[in-house]
Amino acid sequence: MIVGRVPPHSVAMSNHSEAPVTPVEAFEPPYYAAVFTAVRTQDQSGYSETAARMEDLVKDVPGFLGMDQAHTPGGLSITVGYFRDADALTEWRTNAEHRAAQKRGQAEWYESYTLHIAKVERSHGFTRA
Repeated sequence: MIVGRVPPHSVAMSNHSEAPVTPVEAFEPPYYAAVFTAVRTQDQSGYSETAARMEDLVKDVPGFLGMDQAHTPGGLSITVGYFRDADALTEWRTNAEHRAAQKRGQAEWYESYTLHIAKVERSHGFTRA
């Protein structure tokens, strides 16, 4: 399993295996989590470039807090994006370039996916010293 995290204002690494494996920090609630779980198709032509562009683009959304990602060798991927408020989520959901990537994903890259939006009411974290 490959796991990575994308904080809102960092440079995304091209090789996630070199990035430190840590979850996005716990924020003061309330905030929102968008959980996107997908099974990908065999043909992933253009996916990596589009995913990198979406990571760069979402960082510019005011209220974007960060993102956790995990991928299995069998093609299951989970991305959790964290947003300060519903307005930030709406801005991301309605971004024209993001909408175009969604349409391409449905046409080419995903066998299936689910999206869950949740309001986080409790949050805490732990880091070993």
